Amino acid sequence: MSDLELGKTVYRILVVEDEEGIQELLRLSLQKQGFDVTCVASVEQAEEHLRDPMPHLIVLDWMLPGESGVAWCRSLRRAERTQSLPIIVLTARGEEGDRVHGLESGADDYLSKPFSPRELGARVQALLRRSYGGLTPTHVRIGELLVDIKAHRVTLDDELVGMGPTEFRMLRLFATNPDRVYSREALLDHIWGRQSFIEERTVDVHIRRLRRALAKVGYANIIETVRGEGYRCNPLAPRGLLVEEDA
Repeated sequence: MSDLELGKTVYRILVVEDEEGIQELLRLSLQKQGFDVTCVASVEQAEEHLRDPMPHLIVLDWMLPGESGVAWCRSLRRAERTQSLPIIVLTARGEEGDRVHGLESGADDYLSKPFSPRELGARVQALLRRSYGGLTPTHVRIGELLVDIKAHRVTLDDELVGMGPTEFRMLRLFATNPDRVYSREALLDHIWGRQSFIEERTVDVHIRRLRRALAKVGYANIIETVRGEGYRCNPLAPRGLLVEEDA
């Protein structure tokens, strides 16, 4: 999910990774999805960021200078204040025994290096949904694009991005379910309702309208065509020229 605000609070991700290149990759990929990201290189530095406001999730490297990530994970699980804090462990160890050890140490998920930024983002989104799923988002951010769910408007740097009500409902659905593919039939059900008598190709018309509205601010390519399947929102798609293609 793109960056969801919980009421007025943005999802905060604490990254604990001592390799500068990987740390920067994590920062850029998570920030591009709209998260508020803080990066540190050790457990000692990470402890400083467990005061209010607490992070919503920790991405934690297994091997760190000083106290290891796995040892700190066990400590977090023993402390009442952090025992339910979502944690994803990163490691170059890919054997089954290592994965089991990481999960038994208290991690909620485990990702082996090398990993793709898209997979990391998907795992972060899934864990946040499992952990905070009962909270209804009021805003969704994709890069610099802000979708205001309650006000039914889209802005970029406080400037309104004009679009019709149907296009907004489509964008809201895509943005709150990034990387999920929706068929034309599914979009008809979600946007118009099961009892509607609308041609499936009507969906393509509104997808084109949505892309053209987003193209004005360089975000048309976040709505991707999945050939033979439907459409999805890719928060990591590069900004640029409008690419139109029906499913």
